This record gives sequence, structure tokens and C-alpha cells, in this order.
Amino acid sequence: MNCLTTKTTLYSHQQTAFDKLVKAKVCGLFMDMGTGKTRTAIEFVAARQEKLSIVVWYCPVSLKTTIAYEIKKHTNETAYCFDDKTSSTHLPAARWYIVGLESLGSSDRVYLALNALIDKNSFVIVDESSYIKGHKAKRSQRITTLAERAKYRMILTGTPLSQGVVDLYQQMKFLSPKILGYNSFYAFAANHLEYSDKFKGMIVRAHNTAWLAAKIQPYIYQVTKAECLTLPQKLYESRYFYMSESQCEEYRNVKEDLLMALSAEWIDSVEIFKAFTSLQQVVSGFHKAKCFDNPRLDTLQSVLEEITDDEKVIIWCKYVFSIEAISELLRAKYGENSICQFYGKLTEQQREQELEKFRNNARFLIATQATGGHGLTLNEARYVVFYENSFKYSHRIQAEDRNHRIGQERSVTYIDIICERSIDERIEAAIAAKSNILEQFRKQINKIKDIDKQYLNKDVKKIIEAL
Repeated sequence: MNCLTTKTTLYSHQQTAFDKLVKAKVCGLFMDMGTGKTRTAIEFVAARQEKLSIVVWYCPVSLKTTIAYEIKKHTNETAYCFDDKTSSTHLPAARWYIVGLESLGSSDRVYLALNALIDKNSFVIVDESSYIKGHKAKRSQRITTLAERAKYRMILTGTPLSQGVVDLYQQMKFLSPKILGYNSFYAFAANHLEYSDKFKGMIVRAHNTAWLAAKIQPYIYQVTKAECLTLPQKLYESRYFYMSESQCEEYRNVKEDLLMALSAEWIDSVEIFKAFTSLQQVVSGFHKAKCFDNPRLDTLQSVLEEITDDEKVIIWCKYVFSIEAISELLRAKYGENSICQFYGKLTEQQREQELEKFRNNARFLIATQATGGHGLTLNEARYVVFYENSFKYSHRIQAEDRNHRIGQERSVTYIDIICERSIDERIEAAIAAKSNILEQFRKQINKIKDIDKQYLNKDVKKIIEAL
């Protein structure tokens, strides 16, 4: 195999990470989005190339092309991406193999191919390692089992504890069970997690966190953007609109249904999620089989008219309905070649083509946070419109950092489109508080019901009416 060389120089914080962990066979880079985790990991591979047989790089399916692009950008080599033809008998010779994380839970073909590929001299990397945080998940178990035979292992993440200390166990087990010293999740939970007596599976408190931090410290490097980068300023704007009459009527109906559901003693989180989703869909212009007059779309059009024609724009959506409506609007006004789409229904090849189109001549990238919010580098745009927001703060900050990362030299403006007197305002407040609107709401309701369990009191009605 040819000698691997790198074409770019490490930033100082990347060099610090390398210097700290280069002697460790297992390690984690807990580096904020946009600080260059991929480039740092490549340096570890280059330094160990004489000892390695192959590199298996797991990442979300939507990032496979991006990781391959980064390897080509920073080294003199190219990577092989697993596809629907890859099998144990069809494995081209390569140093780098990129595998979609989701495939490990759903495809025996992919699992068997990796089983034939990984040996003791492999370097196994899990990018966005929060994808393997669930200790019971088939994906997590398969990745961890396959990696046990590999001498070198690494995890990369910007959000190692997105749901709390519970996320730490499986990520550390992938690196090595010896780091935390527990043979099972249940032993870990007995020492560090306290569960609710009322709600099964709900963690109410974590214990001995300082001990955990001390145990993992020798194996990880952690840095935030604020600590290591001087990036341009983030600017925020909000544009507001009111619902149409037909939306108002449908919105009231959904709230009435939620009010009735909350009359029950037990509050089902799934039902609350469905109700909140319905409310958000109404203010986005559709619900079930109904479509409404859509002032949100009109507001987007006015926002885009204020941005000069030479600026690229990312438009984040939550629903495919919205992507299609926006695409139709922009095609009519700016032409077919002005838009690109990036969402779950597109194939990997189609997503790659759309990204390439955006990086060249297209002006608008219309994407869902669920598909495009991880790992992509989109520094071509300095204007971002959040047409709809996710219920989770973690999704929002992931999406923001697609174009606020290493290489961005201009200030970035984020514009939220918000329906007044609606759930949009509650979502906006939760994001500002770096929180999850569903969790906030459930805690608020349960607090009231703990005080008075006999009937649905006026305070609960006020909370519903405020949505």
C-alpha cells in the first residue's frame, strides 16, 4: 500500500488533541461541531499507517459522502463507501472503508462483510458516536462486538452526553470496558443512575459524575468552539406572521383534543408528541389530508427578497410537505437550477449530487434537520432560514453549525419564521433555554397533577390555551 500523506496542516487545538492521545490505542475526540474532528482523526491514521491494515469509519449514512470528500481533501488517498452491492465477496482493496451506522442494525450483508474485513490491526472509528449510545440497540451491539478484535478504536462526537450520563456507558464500552470497569449496563446504572418511582425508565438524577469524569479523562480530548476558534459572529433575526382563519379553526380543534387527552390520569408522552406535531403542522400549512392558506410561505418569500441575489441560502425544514411547497415556490421565481434538496427520501447518490450542485451554481439548499443537520460543511452560505424548528435544542444547534465552523470567514445570519400566538413561540422559548419543548411541557403538567389529581384544573387549561 502506498504511503499516506496529508495535504493540510493541523490547527493548534487539533495538534493538542493529537499530542495528548497519540500513544493511546483507544480514545475519543469530544470536539464541538465545526472544530475539525475529521481532520484530527485522519492525523491519527497517518501516524499509525505502518501498523494498520485498514480503517473502518462508521458514520451516519447521510455523511458517507462528506467523510469521503474530507479524506480526499486532506490526504493523497480516496475512500471506499459501502453501498448496496458491498458483501463479504465483493470488497475492493482499500485503506479506508466508510460504512453507514444505520446499516449495522438493518443489514446482515453489511455485518458479514465487516466481519470478514476487520482484523486485529484495524482502526475502527465511530463518527457521531451518540448513534451507538443505546446499549440494547442491535446497531450498538454489532459495532461493539466487531470492534473488540481491532487494536485501535476511536469515537468522534460533538455531543457525547446529549441525553445525560446514561449516554456515556456504551460509548466507553466500545472503546474498552476497562475504562469504566463495569461488565454490564446494569452495574453502571446501579452506581450512577437514579430512576423515577412514578415513570418507568425515567432517569431523575445522576451520581458520582466526578468519578466518571476522572475515569474517562486520560482517554478523551474535549474542546469547544469558543475555546479554540475565533469564528465570525452569529446574528439572529425573527419574522412573524399570523395564522389564516382556516388554520385558526383547525388549531383550536387540535388543542381541544389535547385538553381532553390530558383529562386522563396518565399522561402519555407519545400522545403529547403527536398533539404537538399536529399543532406545528397546522401552522406550517397542512394537517392530515387538509391543506391551508399558508402565510408561512409568504413570509419566507419576503425574507428571501431581502437577501441579495449573489448570496446562497440554507432553508431548514421539518416536513417533506414544506420542502415540496418551498421548492415549488422557488422554482417558479428563480428557476429549476436554483434549488437543491436534501432529505430522507433521496438516495445517497441523489443527496451527493444535490450537495455538489449547491456547492457550485445553485443558490438554495432546502433540507430537513433530521437528514442534513449532522456532519455537513456548508460554509458557502451565510444566510440560514429556519422555516420550521425541531422540538429539540440539540437538533437546532447541529443545524446552525453546518455553516459556522472552520473555514467560515463571514458572519452568519439565522432567520426564524414564527407564527405568533402558537406553538412556534413555545418552541422558540425552549430553544433559547437550550431545552426540549416536549420535556418542558410534560414536567409542567405532571407538577400540576401531583398537586391536584382529582380533576383537570384551570391551571392545566391555561397551559393548553397558551400553546
